[in-house]
Amino acid sequence: MSDPFESTKPEQLAGFVGKHLIYTYDNGWQYELYVKNPWTIDYRIHSGMVGGRWVRDQKAHIVRLSDDVVKISWDEPTGTTVSVAVNFAERRIHGVIFFPRWIAEEPKKTVCFQNDHLDLMRSYRDAGPTYPKLVIDEFATVTFVETCAENDETVVSCGPEELPAGYAARRN
Repeated sequence: MSDPFESTKPEQLAGFVGKHLIYTYDNGWQYELYVKNPWTIDYRIHSGMVGGRWVRDQKAHIVRLSDDVVKISWDEPTGTTVSVAVNFAERRIHGVIFFPRWIAEEPKKTVCFQNDHLDLMRSYRDAGPTYPKLVIDEFATVTFVETCAENDETVVSCGPEELPAGYAARRN
């Protein structure tokens, strides 16, 4: 069996590892993502259907599309699948989120620190329903970006509700 993350080529990702960004989709949903290492991301959701959710150590397929563009794709224990292409030069993102039906019907079930509830998330996923999926296909604007160290556990270390006032409104 081949490595499920064979699409990730660490030697091509030096310019992207450590990137920490906050972005807002055109529909108003605000997300935060940290490329922790060539195979792992951490993220927080500040607003939207599952606002308040946060995840650490999510395994991801991360590929360089050009010097300024990276594509990050992952499959969550909830059954949600996500793929985002980040264009750092233009500070634009295109993301597609495939929510299973159970999340479309009861999104608040996922609003937690997922890492503490993995078995529960898998049980919700397995109970379904999974289909038809809710597909969110949106562009986003990157409003904040910085470069942090690889595997920095302090970048996404608490839920969005614990962050200082104005944290997600930062611009650069």
